[in-house]
Amino acid sequence: MNLAHLLHRSARWLPEAPALAVGKGAVASYGELSIRVATLAAGLRARFALNAGDRVALAMTNCPEYWEALFACWHAGLAAVPMNAKLHPKEIEYIIVNSGAKLCIATPELAASITGTETLSTGDPGYRKLAAAPVSAAETAPGDLAWLFYTSGTTVVPKGAMLTHRNLLFAVQAYFSDIDKLGPGDAILHAAPLSHGSGLYGLPHFAAGAVNVIPESGGFDAEEMFTLMERWPGTSFFAAPTMVVRMLASPAARAPRHLKTITYGGAAMYVADALRAIDLFGGEHLYQLFGQGESPMTITGLPQTYHCRREKLESCGVARTGVEVRVVDENERDLPPGEVGEILTRSDCVMAGYWENPNSTAQTLRGGWLHTGDLGSLDTGGFLTIRDRSKDMIISGGSNHDPREIEEVLLRHPAVSECSVVGRPHAEWGEEVVAFIVSPKPVSSGELDALCIENIARFKRPRQYRFVDGLPKNNYGKVLKTELRKLL
Repeated sequence: MNLAHLLHRSARWLPEAPALAVGKGAVASYGELSIRVATLAAGLRARFALNAGDRVALAMTNCPEYWEALFACWHAGLAAVPMNAKLHPKEIEYIIVNSGAKLCIATPELAASITGTETLSTGDPGYRKLAAAPVSAAETAPGDLAWLFYTSGTTVVPKGAMLTHRNLLFAVQAYFSDIDKLGPGDAILHAAPLSHGSGLYGLPHFAAGAVNVIPESGGFDAEEMFTLMERWPGTSFFAAPTMVVRMLASPAARAPRHLKTITYGGAAMYVADALRAIDLFGGEHLYQLFGQGESPMTITGLPQTYHCRREKLESCGVARTGVEVRVVDENERDLPPGEVGEILTRSDCVMAGYWENPNSTAQTLRGGWLHTGDLGSLDTGGFLTIRDRSKDMIISGGSNHDPREIEEVLLRHPAVSECSVVGRPHAEWGEEVVAFIVSPKPVSSGELDALCIENIARFKRPRQYRFVDGLPKNNYGKVLKTELRKLL
């Protein structure tokens, strides 16, 4: 069940096929990558005295080394802890310490800021030389930890969703069942972070012997995306809705010659934007998904056929193959079609639980179902529509922003007596962060911005500060965020 075999299987029958590329050029074949992974895995175990089940953090921008490090972890029987490269150093340190990672592999621009454990920079000469006589991939059980995914939650600190080899293999097979058939002539562009959805969808492409392409920019650039879709046949990629909107608005926008599939999700796509995407890319090339870190990328999906017919675009589709979905009331009774309640799901893709957090695990997985914290409704055909966010989560650009995390930082300023953070609809990003501030003493937006940048990732900071005399509250003193949203 070791996920490393997804790579090694393809290497056996397609040793000369390109596995990794940067921009327009291949940088490693399947045979070369397979050997590098096996020798790197042995080198990591020997040099750092790592044992089966130990965690290795990955603080890496999108690059070929990410893939060799990830597969080397699995080959060695280790658990990977991929982290968003845009996180603040304090956030990265928290994840490293909380996960108990014995090593952090980091790209050069991040390595110097890593604290909390021993760090290995991919820019060090010793990294390329780190190798030992290859051994066979470690024997792993289906329930062994493979990927510790730290996801924003309803607490100030993130929680680590424990994703097993079974969870991720189920997600791979669901990709083949629901989204696309892949082959050695296909490619995936990794413009979104490999530590999240794009990395997860790289796995079915490795399983099929396709090439994983990293843009030369290392991230998302609309013009570059159109250029690469001209270079690589059978191109697919995962995109947050904001990425799709930016591509539609780009001067370089054109019908791509080699597009296979755009899988979009992570936030709501406005129907008007979906229609524009259909006009440019063709409905046969669009697939919408709904998932979260606790059930990675695999809860519901809206197939290409519905994009072609321009139907159900306001929904996020039906339950994925092998997945159950319910909408329940506060007593966890199933609701009839059209009524709004919490979305629950159950499948082999659902996490094993939260890392060293039994209370949150018990609450989130009670009754054997993942309680997503999202509100939605099902229609008579089983199509799910997201109606609202419970827990007040803000989704901007496909990333989750926990309001309380931002509020805790703002309240560190001595001039801030109260604050409340909410999301405001944004045509490009889905939502943007707005902070309402109660401050008896003078304080500027610039001061608050600087405070946020010192403590959390830059992309999480509020885009506007609204200074008010007081916050609307109910009889129990709870801030009424619905009233704040009305002000926006």
